[in-house]
Order: sequence, then structure tokens, then C-alpha cells
Amino acid sequence: MIQAISVLAALVVLVAYAANQFGLIGPSNLSYTLLNLLGAVVLASIAVIEAQWGFLLQEGAWTLVSLLALVKLLKGAVKDTNGCSNRALPEQLERH
Repeated sequence: MIQAISVLAALVVLVAYAANQFGLIGPSNLSYTLLNLLGAVVLASIAVIEAQWGFLLQEGAWTLVSLLALVKLLKGAVKDTNGCSNRALPEQLERH
């Protein structure tokens, strides 16, 4: 059963990678980031259960990178109605 879950999680990551390579989604796309995060979390969890430390290092790093990318995407998604980031300076908001 754990092997089937591993294969499915790996396929999730590979689908995101293939979709990126074929230009269907990109790294700044929420779907891409969520697929990577989901697959990596499952694979990292399995690595812990199976005590596969090298695999845990790889998938743990993949999870952290995907999580940071998700945070960055979500922070960038907060826009006002003019398309300006909420982090913009007041002078920048006046130009929009």
C-alpha cells in the first residue's frame, strides 16, 4: 500500500513538472506549486516512515522550497483593484 501511495505522489510531482515543461502551467502558477507541495509532503512522510534519510533530505528540501514558493505566491496575490501590490508605497499607488 505504501508503494502505491509513493507512486501516486511521485506522479503528482511529475505531472507538475511535465505541465511546466510543455508550457501548460508555470512556476508562478498556484496549481504548479500546490502539486509540488502535495507530492513532496507525501513522499517526505513516507521517507520518514521507511527511514530513508537521503530520500527524506531530498523530499524535505522539495517541500520547504514548495512551501516558500506558495507563501510568495499568496503574498503576491494580494492586489488592490488597480493591480498594485499592497506593499506599494503611497507614491506608487498614486501613479495607478
